[in-house]
Amino acid sequence: MKKLAYLALMLLLISIVSFGAIHIAPNSFFSGGDLNPNMTPEAIAKLKAVYGLDKPLITQYTEWMKNMLTCNFGISFVSGEEVSAEIAKRLGVTLAMNFVSMILVFLLSLYFGIKAALRHDQKSDYLITQLSLISFSMPSFYLALLFIIFFSLNLGWFPFSGLHSLESKEGFSNYLDMAWHLTLPIAVMVFVGVGSMVIYIRSLTLEILKSDYYFFAKARGLSEKVILRYTILPNLLPPVVTLLGLSLPGLIGGSVILESIFGIDGMGRFFYLSAMSRDYPTIMGILMITAFLTLLGNMIADMVLLKLNPYAKRG
Repeated sequence: MKKLAYLALMLLLISIVSFGAIHIAPNSFFSGGDLNPNMTPEAIAKLKAVYGLDKPLITQYTEWMKNMLTCNFGISFVSGEEVSAEIAKRLGVTLAMNFVSMILVFLLSLYFGIKAALRHDQKSDYLITQLSLISFSMPSFYLALLFIIFFSLNLGWFPFSGLHSLESKEGFSNYLDMAWHLTLPIAVMVFVGVGSMVIYIRSLTLEILKSDYYFFAKARGLSEKVILRYTILPNLLPPVVTLLGLSLPGLIGGSVILESIFGIDGMGRFFYLSAMSRDYPTIMGILMITAFLTLLGNMIADMVLLKLNPYAKRG
C-alpha cells in the first residue's frame, strides 16, 4: 500500500511539472508563426475554444487530470484522433523491443560477466573486457547504420525499415514477419547495452571472489557450479536487479533514434514527431504513460529485490 501511495504521489507531481513545463514552453501549435503560417487570429481563437485552451490553467489541469484517470488524454492536434488510441497502436511495439532486449542484455551480461571474473587475467577475460569496452563506447545510431549496410544491403538477410513486408500476412506468420523486421534494431539495442552491464557484473563478481564466504565454500570442497548457484548468484543478483530498475526510464527515450533510423512506428518516434509539431495532448499522454511504466517497473524491481534479499525489508 505504501508503494502504491508513493506511485500515485509521484504521478501527481510529474503531471504538475509536465503540465507547467508544456505551457511555459516557447511557441505552440497555435502560435501562428512558422509552424502554422496560414492561421488567422479568429481561427486560432476558435481552435483554442474547441480544445479548452481558453480556460484558466487551473481549470485546464483539473479537467485534464479527471480525464486522465479514465485513460482519456484528449484529442491530437495533428491527427484529430484520440491520443489514447494513437498510443495504444504504438506502445506494444516499443515495449516488446525493449523487453526482449532487456532480457537478452541481462542473460548475456550475467554469463559473460561471471565468466570474465572466474577467468580473471586470462585470455577469455581480456577478450570479454575489450568487447565490452567497444560495446560501451559504440553509438547506437552508428551501429544501426553499420548493421543496415552489412546485414540488409550487402547480405540481404534482414529488412532495413518498417514492421511488415509488402505482402500481407495473417496469424502466426504475421508475428514471424514482425520479429524478422525487429531483429536488427533489437540486436543494436542488445550490443550497445550489454557492454556496461558486463563490466559492472564482472566488477561485482571479483569482489565476491575476494569475500570470506567464497573462500569458506571453496574450503568445503564444493564444485564451481554449486558455488555459483548458492554463493555467487544470491549476492550478485540484488545489485543487478536494482541497476535494471534504474535503466527503465530510458525505454521510450532511447527508442527515438533507432525507431527513426529503422522506420518503426513506435512510441519513441511518435513522441519525437509530436514534440516537433507541438502536439501538446499527445506529448502529455506519452509523458504520463512513460512515467507510469517507469514507476511500475521500479516497484516491480523493488519487489523482486525483496524476494532475492529478504533482509532488505529491515532497511
